[in-house]
This record gives sequence, C-alpha cells and structure tokens, in this order.
Amino acid sequence: MYTKQVIRGVESLKPKVLITEQIPNEILDYIQESCDCITWEKEGKMPRAEVLEQIDEVDGLLTTHIKIDDELLSQANQLKIVSDISVGYNNYDIEALKNHNIFATHTPYVLDETVADLVFSLILSVARRIPELDRFVKEGKWEKSIGEEGFGKDVHSTTMGIIGMGRIGEKIARRASLGFGMDVLYYKRTPNPELEEKLGATYVEFETLLEQSDFVVVMTPLSDTTYHLIGEKEFNKMKKDAFFINASRGPVVNEKALIQALKEKKIAGAGLDVFEQEPTDPNNELLKMDNVVTLPHIGSATKKTRFDMAMVAAQNLVDGVTGKTPKYVIKELKN
Repeated sequence: MYTKQVIRGVESLKPKVLITEQIPNEILDYIQESCDCITWEKEGKMPRAEVLEQIDEVDGLLTTHIKIDDELLSQANQLKIVSDISVGYNNYDIEALKNHNIFATHTPYVLDETVADLVFSLILSVARRIPELDRFVKEGKWEKSIGEEGFGKDVHSTTMGIIGMGRIGEKIARRASLGFGMDVLYYKRTPNPELEEKLGATYVEFETLLEQSDFVVVMTPLSDTTYHLIGEKEFNKMKKDAFFINASRGPVVNEKALIQALKEKKIAGAGLDVFEQEPTDPNNELLKMDNVVTLPHIGSATKKTRFDMAMVAAQNLVDGVTGKTPKYVIKELKN
C-alpha cells in the first residue's frame, strides 16, 4: 500500500512501513525520506497481536526477533520485506518466506568485533574469577592475601577450541592467537585453509576439539541441526579444568546437562551470554554458581554497534520497499 503525498503540487507515492520498536531519530529520519512510518511509541517492543493488526497495511516491516511465520505472512497482503535488526535469524520461517515470495534480511558484519570482545571478556572473567573476587572485596572479606583457593586459570598460552568458525569466530581466533598466544583449534562443516595459514588455527574433528581445549567457545547459529549440539556426552569429553563459553544462541546447549556437568565438576566453569529461556528464570541454578559468569544477552550491546545494526536494517528496509535488492538478504533466499 502506498500513501499519496503532495510536495510542491506534485503528487508522489511513498511505501508504508511498520517499525515495531524505538530506533534512533537519525535512522527514523532516514527511513521517512522514502517511506511513511507506523511507529511504536511505548516502552519495549510492539506486541505480536498489534503487529498482526497492522501488517496488512504495510510494504515493509522493521523488527527484532519477532516470529515471522505463515500466520503473520498470510495477513501481510502488501508486504515486500522483513528487515531484522539482528545477525541471527532463527525467528524466520524460511519456507513460509519462500512461499510468500518476501525478502528477509539481517545485519551481519557490523557486530562481529563487538561480540568477539564480549567473548573474551567472558573468558577472562570466568578464568580469572573476576566477578567472584569482585564480590569478595566488596563484601569486606579481603583481610589478607588470597590463598590457592582463590587462584584462577591462565588464559595466555592455553588452547582455545571454537565450534562454528564463521565471521565472529574468526575475530575471536585472531584475538586468541595474536593477542594471547593461544593455540586455536576449530571445527566447522568446511575447513578454512586460508584462515589456518593466517592465524595458525588447526582444523580438528568435533570430539578432538572437546578433548583438547582449555576453553570451548560455541559460536554456531541455531538451527534444527545445532539444537542441543552440546549436551551430556560433549561435557563428558571436556577436560575437568576446561571452561565452556556460549555467546551464540541458548538452545544450542542442553542447559540441564550443563548444570549437571558443573555440579559434578566435569568442567571448571562457564561464561554465558545466552540461555535456553530468555530472560532466564531467576531461579535458574546457573545464577547461583560462583564459577559461572552470566550476562543478559549483550553480545552486540554497545551504543555504536546497536546504532550501526539499526542503520543497516533501515537500509535493507528502504531498498526492499523501493524496488531494489537489499544488500543483506539471508542466504537461504538468495537466487
């Protein structure tokens, strides 16, 4: 649906788009140059019920993580594009998008370095026990030099195993190899000889990575094949003094198996930015463990990166509703 607008006596047509959450004014201004916008002015994100009410009137949808399925697309009579402000897109029903012939986009590249920074903050925090010892000092327990019971684990000169050596995995590997002198092992479906030469990384089989790594970092996307990729069998193969890091998607890991592995001291600890349920249950046992660092899914949460992600998503949206092919169409929908 296009809305008529008269500018200096000349009638023009502008596509209409639905924006389900607040975005920076600069980005909204950019979109409004080409589109008429239905915006959400309240706290948080537009409820799905409201999206379903509005979706039949619009040519484009700018959102984050709302489920894009046949129910929604069947009501979207004019829709040309769904633009997600995210790199992951497990909220997309790919077959439904194909059936309705609608563009779907995401925001890769802009957050890679930021997420890699966060992964290393998790590694350093859990290995050197930063949050735990911070509480120790603030609670007035520091009365003498700490003994061995407060010691952590070195990060430098150890072995990192990365499961899912994509764009972000490569940034993590660079930090590990060139910054911390770590040996880097990786596992993915297709080896990357160029990366191996550049960073000295070594491709190994999945089980070998688990058995040899001091830090196991999961950076694989969530899909039917990666759901609960890491469970009891995988934790049993890890070193007892190894740390597990997950900054990809929560359901890639069987959380119950992780809790059990930590309770039974099959691994030394974990650093988590994601959970099977988000926000996680306040009674989740992981939140009560000193050897687990827990964050509220903040991988890309810096002002600059979130702004850049929203701008890329806006550019995808405007391209999609004005007859251009967006730059970052998801790979499953590319011709």
